[in-house]
This record gives sequence, C-alpha cells and structure tokens, in this order.
Amino acid sequence: MINSIIFDFGDVFINLDKQAPLQNLQKLGLVEWNSELDLLNQQFEKGLIEKVTFLIGIQNHIPGANLIDIEKAWNSILLDFPLYRLEFLQLLSQKYRLFLLSNTDEIHIAEFESKKGISFYRDFYQCFEKVYFSFEMGMRKPELEIYQAVINNHELVPKHTLFVDDKKENTDAAKTLGLQVWNLQVGKDDVIQLFENE
Repeated sequence: MINSIIFDFGDVFINLDKQAPLQNLQKLGLVEWNSELDLLNQQFEKGLIEKVTFLIGIQNHIPGANLIDIEKAWNSILLDFPLYRLEFLQLLSQKYRLFLLSNTDEIHIAEFESKKGISFYRDFYQCFEKVYFSFEMGMRKPELEIYQAVINNHELVPKHTLFVDDKKENTDAAKTLGLQVWNLQVGKDDVIQLFENE
C-alpha cells in the first residue's frame, strides 16, 4: 500500500529538450561536451560551485561567447509545464504524502520560476511536503545518500513509498533501498497515468 510518493521534476512534470543546450552551445562555438564539462555540471548540480564559476567554466571552452548567451543556451533545456499535470498533482496531494527530488541547478530553477510566475510555481511547490533540489542538498541522484536523506527526514517506509523518475539509473538506485519505483518512459508515459495499471 503506497502512502508516499517521491517525484523527479524534469520530464516528469516539466518537459525537457535534453539535446538543446548542447546544440545551442555548439552554435556558440563549443567543439564537444567532454568529461571536464561533465564534472563541472555535476559540481554545479550539487551546489559546490557558484553560478558564475559554472558559466565561466563553460566559457573556457567557448572563448568567443559571452556569459548571457551561455546561460540562455543552458536554459534551452526547459520547455513547457502542462497545466493538467499540476491539476493531477493537486488531486494527488490530498491522498498521499508527496515529495520532489530533482537533480537540478540554481540557473534552471530560477528560469522555471521566472517563466511560469509566482502563482504557478507556488501552487506546484505547495503540493509537496518538501521540495528537494540537488544543488541545495550537496548531493545528487543516483547517489544512495540523497534517497536516504529523504527517507530519514520524513520517516518514510520504503516499501510504502513510490519513487518516480525518467532515468533508469535513478530508479535502479532507489530500488536497492527498498523503494517501489516507476521508471517513466519519456514520450510513452505521462505522470498522470500513475495509477492506471493498478
């Protein structure tokens, strides 16, 4: 019997174009996304480096680009957030304990809040008992300690808790801690189908 649900954010509620940042950074002159940029991104997602350090880190690979254009390219990942998903979540919040657990950074969250406006994002955040962003926690999925932190902080029982994420590596990690999981398939599944298979 599920009584708590932990949701991912990107491609579960807000639609993403995961190829767009790389394509737009390449238009600015980036030759390739490499392991150094990968590490930079992970550090930023964990809140270990400041926004300007992150942007300058990318700029080092695209000397001709300015920081504003780089930030714009980085934010091109964010698409729309359909209202019907928020309405579904609001109904769900009346029956379950809900939590948000997202690997994200301060640039993307600021852009989301700015684009959607305060009334929308406040309604969204209010559906959750607690909103967890990796950049505020200093850890990221699929590291086991990030799931454990949510479980411990709210005294959740893993077998009664469902974790929903579009990345298999994240749901696989959650499963090892005894959480129930749904690896949502982007383009095939929609979060509002959550209990259709019950």
